[in-house]
Amino acid sequence: ALRCPTTNIEVAGHTDADGEDSFNQALSEKRAQSVIDYLVKAGLPADRFTAVGYGSTQPVAGNDTDDGKAQNRRIEFLVR
Repeated sequence: ALRCPTTNIEVAGHTDADGEDSFNQALSEKRAQSVIDYLVKAGLPADRFTAVGYGSTQPVAGNDTDDGKAQNRRIEFLVR
């Protein structure tokens, strides 16, 4: 983030499919914002990050096992 001053980083939060869609959406947004808060506290500029929540809409594994659910509960960084 510091070496490329014009780069914006999207911090994308994801959840597993357990629970209501509205709850998962809010949780994914809070998850992404928590990561940004940590990075800013560590000294990175806040204006370089955008928090986005995707809820359970973009799974990377099945939600029928505990391992699959754990893989779906994640953060992704997308450099823009």
